[in-house]
Amino acid sequence: MAGARWVACSVQELPPGEVVRVDRPELGAPVSVFNVDGELFAIDDTCTHAEESLADGWVEDCAVECPRHASAFDLRTGEPSGPPAIRPVRTHRVEVVDGDVVVEVGTPRAP
Repeated sequence: MAGARWVACSVQELPPGEVVRVDRPELGAPVSVFNVDGELFAIDDTCTHAEESLADGWVEDCAVECPRHASAFDLRTGEPSGPPAIRPVRTHRVEVVDGDVVVEVGTPRAP
């Protein structure tokens, strides 16, 4: 649902280095929110190659590596680093509002 805003968690529940995965029917697909050194990023949770949860992957240099086949996705753009994944994941706008992490699904992250 484009432009849908929802609270993923409180900012206290998402310290640097952590990820929160949210799977709600109204979202259409699971979304994960990552805290990378204090900066928040929201992307579709599922790898476009292997149907694997990216929340279970490894984060390094603002990219998350799929735990199955090692494709990495840039958390800023959603673009994969290379095969086997060739399609990007969607990014979503995320902000902190009154201590809550709010995600706007379907609205790409600003560059």
